[in-house]
Amino acid sequence: MAANGGTKAIVAALAANLTIAALKFVAYALTLSSSMLAEAIHSLADSGNQILLLIGGKRAKKAASPEHPFGYGRERYIYAFIVSIVLFSVGGLFALYEAWGKIQHPHAIEGDFWWVPLAVLVGAICAEGFSFRTAIAESNLVRGQQGWIKFIRNAKQPELPVILLEDFGALVGLAFALFGVGLTLLTGDGIWDALGTGMIGLLLVAIAVVLAMETKSLLLGESATKDDVAKIRNAIESAGSGIIHLKTLHLGPEELLVAAKISVDRADTGQDIAGAINDAEARIREAVPIARVIYLEPDVQRVSAS
Repeated sequence: MAANGGTKAIVAALAANLTIAALKFVAYALTLSSSMLAEAIHSLADSGNQILLLIGGKRAKKAASPEHPFGYGRERYIYAFIVSIVLFSVGGLFALYEAWGKIQHPHAIEGDFWWVPLAVLVGAICAEGFSFRTAIAESNLVRGQQGWIKFIRNAKQPELPVILLEDFGALVGLAFALFGVGLTLLTGDGIWDALGTGMIGLLLVAIAVVLAMETKSLLLGESATKDDVAKIRNAIESAGSGIIHLKTLHLGPEELLVAAKISVDRADTGQDIAGAINDAEARIREAVPIARVIYLEPDVQRVSAS
């Protein structure tokens, strides 16, 4: 469900951004507004990012191989990390570069098409609002009672947090562009257009840094959520085994590795131990369906000397 929801949010964002990017480029060609150029590049970068997320989702479905025995689930993390780099370089740094040039040589928006940027920006806000609404609706299906910041920090599926932050950044960036273009039209001073472009650049750099930090953590390997760890503990203990130690690792958004050393009685036979392990594995998979790879090692609980 999470994967399907992420794909739906990505497709909605891609459709919106491709349309908006084309309109922004037209508006820039007619007015030479730096804010419009920064926003056009921003939308183009976002479109490329959504294509990268779709590619990552498809590659993650490849079957495990001898070279990659745990599968390709982390492809989704890799492509999400690439997205943060693209957003930082193509989106944020380009906007800052454009702003610096226009601050040094500002020019007003002139000509008979002064209204075009305003119309495009208002239309873009509506389209991005629809995309953002879709991302929120799909995220609500999986975030439970978590707040938005906690959801973005703890989510194991990278697509929804990426789309949420991209769409949020797009809406705020459009507001900055509207600020810069509007004041330039009112005052005739192009410095406002340049400042709006700079604000867009700083915003994109900040979002890219947050995305990079979160996806880096996923690439390094994160454990299961606290709720899932508690369910796994309860499953093992309900099978009649004690836990000496337990470790979990996400091999992908919907694939969890569980490794535990469980205590057995000294008098247990090999058949008893095998039965206990099989029972515990079945209970774990029932409690946490994404626990695909499970390794349980039996050991005798050592009593520490008092």
